[in-house]
Amino acid sequence: MTNPGIRVGYMRVSTVDQHTDRQLAGMNLDKVFEEKASGKNTGDRPELLRMIDYVREGDDLFVHSMDRLARNLNDLLQLVQQLNDKGVTVHFVKEGLVFDPNKATSPMSKLMLSVMGAVSEFERSLILERQREGIALAKARGAYAKPRRKKITTDMAIKAKHLLVTGKSVTTVAKELGVSRTSVYRSLSTLGIKGGRDVLVQEAQR
Repeated sequence: MTNPGIRVGYMRVSTVDQHTDRQLAGMNLDKVFEEKASGKNTGDRPELLRMIDYVREGDDLFVHSMDRLARNLNDLLQLVQQLNDKGVTVHFVKEGLVFDPNKATSPMSKLMLSVMGAVSEFERSLILERQREGIALAKARGAYAKPRRKKITTDMAIKAKHLLVTGKSVTTVAKELGVSRTSVYRSLSTLGIKGGRDVLVQEAQR
C-alpha cells in the first residue's frame, strides 16, 4: 500500500533573535521543523537532521527558499538528492521549483537548481567580502572598534544572584543579562559570592 504522505515544513533563520514567521506563512502543514542556526554546516543543524530522519516516502517537504535549506551549492544538491532518494518531494516555494522522486525531473529544473544555488552562494561571498573590506577601511581611518565588554554593575550582580537562586543555569542567566558566563561569575564575586550557582542554591535551601 502506497504511503499517502504528509506535508512537512522546514524553516531556518541564522540567529536566535530572528523570526521564521514569514516563512511558509498560511500554508497547511502537518509537521514543521524550525531551526535557529547558521546554514554553514549541515551537521550542526539538529532540526535539519531530525527532519531528514522524520520524513518518509510519499511525504512533501516545503522550504521557503533554497538558501534556507543549504548555504552552498554542494550541500543543496546533496540534500535534495538525499530527500528524493527517500521518496520525498521537495518544494522550494520562493523559486517555484519542485523535485519529485516519482517523476522525471526536467533538465531545466535541475539546471535552475544548480544555477540559482550557485548565484546565491556567490552573492553571500560578495556580502562577506564587502564586510571585510568595510572593516579594513574603518580600521585604517581609526573608526572601527570592537564592541566593549558590558560593564558589571551592582544591579546586574543582584539580578544575576536572584535568577540563579530561582534555579536558572549560568548559561540562561548570561543570555538574559546579555553578558558572558564569565561576566556572571565576575558579577557574583563583586557581592563576595564564591562558587557560583551551586553555592547560591545550597544557601537558598537552608
